[in-house]
Amino acid sequence: MNNISLFKYRLKTLRKEYKMTQENLAEKLGLVRTAIANYETGRTTPDAETLSLIADIFNTTTDYLLGRTDIRKRVNNSERIEKKPSIKDELSEEIHNLSPQSQEEIKKLIDLYKIKDMQDKNTELSDEISKPD
Repeated sequence: MNNISLFKYRLKTLRKEYKMTQENLAEKLGLVRTAIANYETGRTTPDAETLSLIADIFNTTTDYLLGRTDIRKRVNNSERIEKKPSIKDELSEEIHNLSPQSQEEIKKLIDLYKIKDMQDKNTELSDEISKPD
């Protein structure tokens, strides 16, 4: 994946994780919403100053946004301990690299696991209710 693809993916992912709309982010950056949409589609890329502001908003580094590192969180010099990416981050990256068809298949599998988990919880509840005191 090239840096532009990774940037647009990471920007959109961070924006959604922070529960921000394109409009919210644009306001924080002093831009119009279409500028954010263009970044997220890879039509344009931000200048260095805007990139730095985006990194500040999401408490990350420009290197992370640009795909130069997978270390997401900005750390102080006293915190220079590198953490492994979370399973969520790893899966997110892996799924992003799949074809749209494979991504849809993964979504179906996740739905099946959700159903299984709900059934397991219902069984546990049912067992708990039916236990004599």
